[in-house]
Amino acid sequence: MDITLRTLRRDEVATVAIEFAAREGWNPGLHDAACFHAADAAGFLVAESEGQAVGCISAVSYGERFGFIGLYIVAPDRRGRGIGARLWTAGMSRLAGRSVGLDGVPAQQDYYRRSGFVLAWQNVRFAGTAAARDAARDEAAQLVPLGAIAFEQLCADDRRVFPAPREAFLRCWTAMPDATGLAWVEDGQLAGWGVIRRCRDGHKIGPLVADRPPVAIALYDALCAAVPAGDAVYLDVPLPNADAVALARARGLRGVFETARMYAGREPACEWLRVYGVTTFELG
Repeated sequence: MDITLRTLRRDEVATVAIEFAAREGWNPGLHDAACFHAADAAGFLVAESEGQAVGCISAVSYGERFGFIGLYIVAPDRRGRGIGARLWTAGMSRLAGRSVGLDGVPAQQDYYRRSGFVLAWQNVRFAGTAAARDAARDEAAQLVPLGAIAFEQLCADDRRVFPAPREAFLRCWTAMPDATGLAWVEDGQLAGWGVIRRCRDGHKIGPLVADRPPVAIALYDALCAAVPAGDAVYLDVPLPNADAVALARARGLRGVFETARMYAGREPACEWLRVYGVTTFELG
């Protein structure tokens, strides 16, 4: 089979990579593609046969030290023909010399281990429904629109929980349509923040970052209140954060999907226990 690999153009990230993800049941956000492309314009590859997309992978570079693999998909009727291996080699070659992370689905984790990736922790996607809850007066005073936070302050806080700067991605992610971002401010300091965005089905909260559980709970409730009551809500929780798991269970969410955070190279040192909701399994 004649296969060619090339970089996806900006408009093709939505029509190819995001569509592949939707067919796999990964429930991408309605406006993820623009922000993904903003993270690394050359980081999305497609495999084509006779002009038809038959597979894709993202190999997003966050500078010279860190990268992230995602959206690694081959069309079901083209699997077992070496297409995935070619995409994988091209993606990993693009990130050569960096520590590389990914969130791998169970079926692929042995493959990743054979490629040098080591398990760091498990993630669970929790699902539930949005419910309006009245915030206490002092809570309401500390909740502010995310846009009220200086962008430099937001980026600095993100660097506590993410291994590399990602300003272009954050600028897009926190301003995307059909989304709400909120922050928790104490004594002028950012103690937590989160974003809820519209997806093919319901809404996902991610990231959800907080210094302590009450802040995470207040942000979660306020973000849910920003969407129609009864809508499906999803939260991707890193299992080492027991407080995040407790939050999900306290709000009646159930586990529906699992991934494994794995790294090839040195595992980054970040404040993972501040992460109550992963930004996105595709880009970290």
